[in-house]
Amino acid sequence: MASGESGSTYRSALETAEAYFPDQARLVQRLFHVNEAFHSMCEDLAAAAEALANAEQLPEATKELRRLEYAGLVDALLKEMREAISQSKIVMLRRSTVTGPKSP
Repeated sequence: MASGESGSTYRSALETAEAYFPDQARLVQRLFHVNEAFHSMCEDLAAAAEALANAEQLPEATKELRRLEYAGLVDALLKEMREAISQSKIVMLRRSTVTGPKSP
């Protein structure tokens, strides 16, 4: 993580996730920094999206198969990330109601 290259990789992963969830950018940023599983999903999404974008350059014999494979990976990751975003909203609401009664 100390190298500049790793930092740019993480920034790219976060930027990719924000591009897919523009209305949830702040929540995506928070989850990216505090939730290791979500962070990994962002990195996987960035890699899958890049592979999908580069699939057009593959030989004709494998291009369509790889494009479908990468598109499926992107879709699966987006679904998983939507669930994580949705669950984080529930947790945030739960925490605020639980914290209130505990205060003297």
